[in-house]
Amino acid sequence: MLHVYHTQTKQKERFEPLHPPFVGIYVCGPTVYDDPHLGHAKSYVSFDVIVRFLRAEGFKVRYVQNITDVGHLLGDEEDGEDRVQKRARLEKLEPIEIAQKYENHFFRDMDRLNCIRPDISSRASGHIPEMIEFVQMLLKKGFAYEVEGSVYFDISKFPDYGKLSGRKPEEMKEGTRIEAVRGKRHSADFALWKKADAQHIMQWPSQWGRGYPGWHLECSVMAMKYLGESIDIHGGGIDNQFPHHECEIAQSESVTGKPFVKYWLHNNMVTVDGQKMSKSLGNHTTLESLFEKISPMTVRFFVLQGHYRSPQDFSERALEAAQKGFQRLAESVETLYRCAKESTVPEKVKGSWKDHRDRFLAFMEDDFNTSGAVSVLFDIMKDGQKALQEEDQIGCSAAALLFRSLGEDILGLDFLGSRIADEDSSLEGELVDVLLELREDFRNRKLWDVADHIRDKLSSMGFIIEDGADGTKWKKER
Repeated sequence: MLHVYHTQTKQKERFEPLHPPFVGIYVCGPTVYDDPHLGHAKSYVSFDVIVRFLRAEGFKVRYVQNITDVGHLLGDEEDGEDRVQKRARLEKLEPIEIAQKYENHFFRDMDRLNCIRPDISSRASGHIPEMIEFVQMLLKKGFAYEVEGSVYFDISKFPDYGKLSGRKPEEMKEGTRIEAVRGKRHSADFALWKKADAQHIMQWPSQWGRGYPGWHLECSVMAMKYLGESIDIHGGGIDNQFPHHECEIAQSESVTGKPFVKYWLHNNMVTVDGQKMSKSLGNHTTLESLFEKISPMTVRFFVLQGHYRSPQDFSERALEAAQKGFQRLAESVETLYRCAKESTVPEKVKGSWKDHRDRFLAFMEDDFNTSGAVSVLFDIMKDGQKALQEEDQIGCSAAALLFRSLGEDILGLDFLGSRIADEDSSLEGELVDVLLELREDFRNRKLWDVADHIRDKLSSMGFIIEDGADGTKWKKER
């Protein structure tokens, strides 16, 4: 009896896939021009848990996620610069190098967060022929028009434009930058194909001249290629609801004449000390820098403590609280697992242990309420500790079984791995500090060769040593 909140109807609906037990889910992936940040953790941890839970419930899930490596313009304006191309110019690299670099960074950080890899990760640049064919169909059906080598979708031909976000064309502000694009019939008409000037590196030949696809086009094309003309779930951040997802609906349903998505799911934003996270405000936190201070599992646990549809405020205090809470769970789980190895693991949980399982599943069936599910983990921990005190090995094994099936398999929490990683990181730091103390002692005794040897050895191991007026500092090379 799983119920999900459908953004379009603004209510919870019973989840009934189009072709059970198959479930097709498409989630908007990253634009690979910069390092992943905390907002990415909120989104992709949330949908990772959704995929895990659907599979635990017996559904056969195909999880598709795109990689945007072309067409996403700065400010999402029709005349902006491509984000990947701009980064390539700044770093003096080819766009494909930038895309590959930051795609690698994205998956590296998602792996650290224990997010399951999508079944299909499709790059926009690898589907240009399909996008051109899609635009041709829209032109043929009269939903699009060409202007000097660019092709735009005519929103006046799609009366339902705005049905997801509730924003109607007549209510949109006039006088925006995109209205100034010559030849557009309406300021909200969006680009399907953009004419490329001579300086634009990423461009492909088409019947309209050399150009590149609009950002909205890729998701419709790839979702339908891998999941069919109508899909069960389309997910993404709430900031993609308009215009990105609105445009997806318009172009997709105009081509097929069928509903594009049965359930739209949107995760909310991360704020920092009550403010929207952004580079301009100086509160932008990359996952790589965050992982230098705290374990990825703590970050995952922080995300799970909130509901995916609710905004979540990030602060040092909130992160410290998440760290303490997760450490308590991890320490308890480690002891329970050790006890469980010494006893018979029950075939199924019974009694109060079954009540814990049922409450956990009830929370998850209520639009994936991970906050409530996490609270059940603490109840299991409490009863597990009682079983330990009473030397009840069957109870310990039941608690361990629940932590594995609920905490690890569904919520994706790596209890033991995070403990080992934290301990290894702590030991590593202590050893570096000891070596630097020895180096300083050798420097004071003017044994420069020995001191330099320690510095060079640490550098070869990936540690950056910085000597300054305030003493010697070190950090791990990224």
